[in-house]
Amino acid sequence: MNKFLEEIEKNLIQDNNYKYLLDGLKTTLSVTAISLILALVIGMFIAIIKDYDKNLEDNDKGIKYILIKILARISNIFVTIVRGTPSTIQLLIVYNVILANTDSLFLVAIVTFTINSSAYMSEVFRGGINSVDKGEIEAARSLGLSYEKTAKLVVIPQAMKNSLPALGNEVITLFKETSISGFIGLVDLTRGAGIIISRTFSAGIPYFAAALIYLIVVLLLEKIFKKLEERMAHD
Repeated sequence: MNKFLEEIEKNLIQDNNYKYLLDGLKTTLSVTAISLILALVIGMFIAIIKDYDKNLEDNDKGIKYILIKILARISNIFVTIVRGTPSTIQLLIVYNVILANTDSLFLVAIVTFTINSSAYMSEVFRGGINSVDKGEIEAARSLGLSYEKTAKLVVIPQAMKNSLPALGNEVITLFKETSISGFIGLVDLTRGAGIIISRTFSAGIPYFAAALIYLIVVLLLEKIFKKLEERMAHD
């Protein structure tokens, strides 16, 4: 027991090493939050475009028809590529190719995880849209509502509710995925543990401490989404 306490003292308390974990956690949460907001917007946009394309009628012609068709094809290619390649490779491509001239590792991480998560978010929302009762959609259209108004008033609110469980899983996945940011040198939570190890030459306590922090945040996220699901179920 004394040996264990000495290891904690050496790795976390001594020289205020715990601050590397706290600072890393702040970076991890910031990257997760910003990427999540952007991915939600992009993912919903892609899901709506795909659904709009699916519901286009043969007599729908003109610029809007062509634009939707083009955006739907681009969206399909985007989702296929992102879901079919490892997030680590995506991070390295953004760092070494797309944003090679930037000095902001934080920006590189946000762009990467926004791209990655938005592809998965789009499928989550698309599943939510497909789960909306078709009778309600047909009723709204029969009342003279356009696709845009039907989507805004009927489809999207219910799709958000139906997507909540899968959305919670994706948020947790995004939070954990940010741990690869250390590959480009961003000092996130995992990288913070690595810095402590480079100072103390002891891996056990720093990595277990980082794992414990990840676990606590994930449990909090699960609790938050469970509460949201319960509240929306009663609405």
